[in-house]
Amino acid sequence: MWSALGLVTAAAAVFALTVGPLPIGLDQLLSALGIRSDSSLRAYETAAIVDLRLPRVTLAILIGAALGSSGAAMQGLLRNPLADPGLIGVASGAALSAAAFMVIGVTAWIPERLALPLAAFAGGSAAAWLVVRLSLVDGRSRVATMLLAGLALNAIAGAGIGFLSYIADDLALRSVTYWMFGSLGKAGWAELAVAAPILALCIVLLPRAAVPLNALLLGEAEAGHLGIDVDALRRRLLTLIVVAVAVSVALAGIIGFVGLIVPHLLRLVTGPDHRLVIPGSALTGALLLLLADTASRALFVPAELPIGIFTALIGGPFFLALLLRYRNAPELS
Repeated sequence: MWSALGLVTAAAAVFALTVGPLPIGLDQLLSALGIRSDSSLRAYETAAIVDLRLPRVTLAILIGAALGSSGAAMQGLLRNPLADPGLIGVASGAALSAAAFMVIGVTAWIPERLALPLAAFAGGSAAAWLVVRLSLVDGRSRVATMLLAGLALNAIAGAGIGFLSYIADDLALRSVTYWMFGSLGKAGWAELAVAAPILALCIVLLPRAAVPLNALLLGEAEAGHLGIDVDALRRRLLTLIVVAVAVSVALAGIIGFVGLIVPHLLRLVTGPDHRLVIPGSALTGALLLLLADTASRALFVPAELPIGIFTALIGGPFFLALLLRYRNAPELS
């Protein structure tokens, strides 16, 4: 199954490299990548593939895999199929910080290319840290308190973004609005050099918590009796989830529902075993985001539709379907 999914993702990546305002044939693609020689290949075609599309496709795969596996880990940690990494305020905190940068600006000593990702990462990390701190009771974090704190922080961040949008000029307002819907348009090798090792590390480490998460399905007390340190597991997973989501949001803006849809689809196929769900969610998340980004570039050439619109169009109805399915479940009552 995983081999087939990997092959489909690889085929989608090749297709994505050929799609765009400048059509690229398979022969041209192979030549630009150095796999074969073609003297008719023009310099601007090579630049379009190597400098624009290849880093964008790579980033789509990494971010999709990070969001998918983070969502699977979050749902397992909270034992709730409706859980999403956005519940702990990472995305909203990053959005508020990024909006503040775009509207107010930043000091000159920060390179402009790095300023927005750094601002978003700092905001997302600070928001998640605050939510976790607020959820601590007698040194232990409570899931219900964490969710309520995340809900409150999301509301505050939404109000802050609304205020910043109100005072922004036309150019800043357009930038904030576009970034809020998510885009991979600014992907480049410089961003990948920083983000790829971090995202890859999170993608590799999250599946290592699969066995403890399987034990946690029995309940926290039962998992403790089986030798699982639930608090240590929660801290470790939350750290990985926060880092993965914060880096993803910092580079691509708000891309919703990937962490919600993908793990649930995998559970329908593989069952609740996190040894299958987490790595499967990484592959499926990469494929989903890759297809969404390709559609955003191909459907309205030469314009580009924000990628978050596609994921929201898919995720919104899916989330409502989940609510209807699980509304009478004991853990949601």
